[in-house]
Amino acid sequence: MLLHVPSVLDADALRRIGERLAAAEGDWVDGRATAGHQGAAVKHNQQIAERSKTSIELSDAVLSVLERNPLFISGALPNRVYPPLFNRYTGGMQFGGHVDGAVRIMPSGSGQKIRTDLSATLFLSPPEAYDGGALLIEDTYGVHSVKLPAGDLIVYPATSVHRVEPVTRGTRVGCFFWIQSLVRDDGRRTVLFDLDRAIQRLNATGGDEAARVQLTGVYHNLLRMWTDT
Repeated sequence: MLLHVPSVLDADALRRIGERLAAAEGDWVDGRATAGHQGAAVKHNQQIAERSKTSIELSDAVLSVLERNPLFISGALPNRVYPPLFNRYTGGMQFGGHVDGAVRIMPSGSGQKIRTDLSATLFLSPPEAYDGGALLIEDTYGVHSVKLPAGDLIVYPATSVHRVEPVTRGTRVGCFFWIQSLVRDDGRRTVLFDLDRAIQRLNATGGDEAARVQLTGVYHNLLRMWTDT
């Protein structure tokens, strides 16, 4: 399932993050610093150093917004979220086709591992600010081209082959991270997401109360059976 979450960041948040990134020129490093063996061969971009003060502060700001976003919570069912990172593409930079590594070590120094069920990109630059730079995600239905407004988020299975097209004009700035879901199977997450959205619509429209209670019970019983913690 590809999940588009609009307006995760509002205009003020985008401005603050943009100003902070612009003032941290010394924190930008080669993007291959966090790439695995496969990704390092095809990754040509820059990112904010993972343990820099800038990265930690902005990562916390993004996480605080995500944990209050009901659409993100409903679709991703997050158990653990890898601290968001920040990248930029300019002057022909790109990221060739790859699959994200299945497991990452959290940067806290605890040695804790996170299974990457979902990948996510939060767009920080408006699409008119650059040419190229679309995120291309492959699934059984073909290749999906994603180039969203600034502040919008795309979440997709980390098992997908994906790439970023060369940026031929301007600069594409983004935020990216991985999610270990409570439900690792994408098909089951999709069923739960569809059911949750249907229940929310019934609640909003004042549907039959007994049916709403029953469907809510079905949702939680499925979640209980499928949760992987």
